[in-house]
Amino acid sequence: MVSASIFFLSFLLLILPLNSYSLFPKQALPTKSGYFPINSTSGSAIFFAFYEAQHPSSSLSQTPILVWLQGGPGCSSMIGNFFKLGPWRVSSDSKSNESLILKSNPVFIDNPIGAGFSIASSSVEIPIDQGTVAKHLFIALRSFISLEKSWNARPIYITGESYAGKCVPSIGYYILQHNFHSLVSQQVNLRGVAIGNGLTHPVTQVATHADTAYFSGLINEKQRTQLEVLQAEAVKLTQEQKWAQATDARNQVLRRLENMTGLGTLYDLRRKKPYETEMVTKFLENEEIKKALGVDKSTKFEECSDTVGKALHEDVMKSAKYMVEELVKKSKVLLYQGQFDFRDGVVSTEAWIKELRWEGLEKFLMAERKVWKVNGEVAGAGHLVPTDQALSSQAMIEDWVLENGLFGREIGVLASKLKCAHGDV
Repeated sequence: MVSASIFFLSFLLLILPLNSYSLFPKQALPTKSGYFPINSTSGSAIFFAFYEAQHPSSSLSQTPILVWLQGGPGCSSMIGNFFKLGPWRVSSDSKSNESLILKSNPVFIDNPIGAGFSIASSSVEIPIDQGTVAKHLFIALRSFISLEKSWNARPIYITGESYAGKCVPSIGYYILQHNFHSLVSQQVNLRGVAIGNGLTHPVTQVATHADTAYFSGLINEKQRTQLEVLQAEAVKLTQEQKWAQATDARNQVLRRLENMTGLGTLYDLRRKKPYETEMVTKFLENEEIKKALGVDKSTKFEECSDTVGKALHEDVMKSAKYMVEELVKKSKVLLYQGQFDFRDGVVSTEAWIKELRWEGLEKFLMAERKVWKVNGEVAGAGHLVPTDQALSSQAMIEDWVLENGLFGREIGVLASKLKCAHGDV
């Protein structure tokens, strides 16, 4: 149970003029950025970068706020900002940097403390479970909303990918509990959650890799059997609640799968080499860039924190499915996957969807499948959907939020009943 009485801490905020830093592209400079302390007894604080919509779909007071959480555990949402779905993306070719026109208001949060530019005053303060992750995020979110009086009324959507398949439902569930015990004036206007290629119900998802690889023609029958043995061990350890060993067993499954297939990366079977996210790290190591973001120049940026990863090691195989079951009853839920992802892709997501305790499940599973196109083309993506399909993923999220296109009239009746959408990008 979440207490209705919550103490909100003060925050440090840095707002800078758009033309302050020559090395920082104008469209990449946040409207607001800075830190929100998570308690009054230490220096631990959550970093955020917020961008006001350039072409809002409605009045700014009603334009949705989209919170983005990166996966990991322990990876920075600045990867999401500068490599996926921010208004400006880092590229290996300076002439091909993409710029997206924002119709909503994204806020990128480095979660949990210790990840990216967020600060953990000591390793013992880093969360070891989703309950603490959600508590810290809620403190940061309420502090963020309090920056502007009108923001309290804005619709809020929590989004993220990969390991955020656990963090997104955990903060969404926390908000639902808070709202239930709070006066209307104290509630958070949560409208929905979106999870891309998420790890949400690991005990079911880890058991899908052998079949996915086999029926994709990447392993033979013998290898399939060998992989099934490893998967069964991961399932067994999870059911026994031996969380650390279960996480290790899942990692072994993924390592064996990568060795068997010879793929450049399991995140996208088409790629010859991993995604070039190190470009973002190099970009954010620049002191001028840090200053523009409101980060102390001595702060070292890590794409993914090993310290945070170790802290949440035992959390990896724990399920967040029960939280999704609650969210799908009381908000909109979008699950999307790049079909070329071999870690947390289509098959693994559909497997756990079928286990949802939800009265709309049967109708959802029987709903007609539609071909979705953007500019007349069918998209294709790996694990990092916004990186592979920037315009298509933007169109998907905006149509889902605004209930346009396939999320509007064509499935309006079904959506109003089921409140859940699921698609492959």
